[in-house]
Amino acid sequence: MTDQAASGKATKRTLRAEVLAVRRRLTEDDAQKAAAVLAERALELPELAGAGTVAAYVSVGGEPGTRALLDALHARGTRVLLPVLLPDNDLDWGTYGGEGSLVRVQHARKMALLEPSGSPLGPDAVLEADVVLLPGLAVDGRGMRLGRGGGSYDRVLARLEREGVDPALVVLLYDSEVVAHVPAEAHDRPVRAVVTPAGVRHFG
Repeated sequence: MTDQAASGKATKRTLRAEVLAVRRRLTEDDAQKAAAVLAERALELPELAGAGTVAAYVSVGGEPGTRALLDALHARGTRVLLPVLLPDNDLDWGTYGGEGSLVRVQHARKMALLEPSGSPLGPDAVLEADVVLLPGLAVDGRGMRLGRGGGSYDRVLARLEREGVDPALVVLLYDSEVVAHVPAEAHDRPVRAVVTPAGVRHFG
């Protein structure tokens, strides 16, 4: 690893720790209010308005809440795919069937996740998505996204690129998580837009 790459990884770790510390200070009331506004803002995205299939995720912990958005997309007839974490950290996918269609799954040495209860569709199901909503911790003015570092979505993005599929990539964040700079590595891909409670921002 070069000195520059090592420095970039260290900067990412520092930025992750700072963002997570701020998220931990959010009250449950603040988080619920932000989630409701976030859903409204996201539904204004033209990319979502015309999407037949959206790959999304169920928020956990202090992440910006996605449940209201998932329900709104499902209610208007959008096919919503949700991830199923595999033992190697890759993601399988299942279809969201609305309230009551999620099961709590405890993964070894990881937090419990809410995952779709139906039959898994396979990791390549994400290739059918018109929009992929990505979890993240920060994004900068170039659209470079800071993930949690687990590598699951790096695999998803690599799969999309390998197959020549180009869905709209959108990250959902709190307002303070749009930052001046996110260190980028060779495999990182910019997102098309960020949605925060304050509004939507598209990148070139």
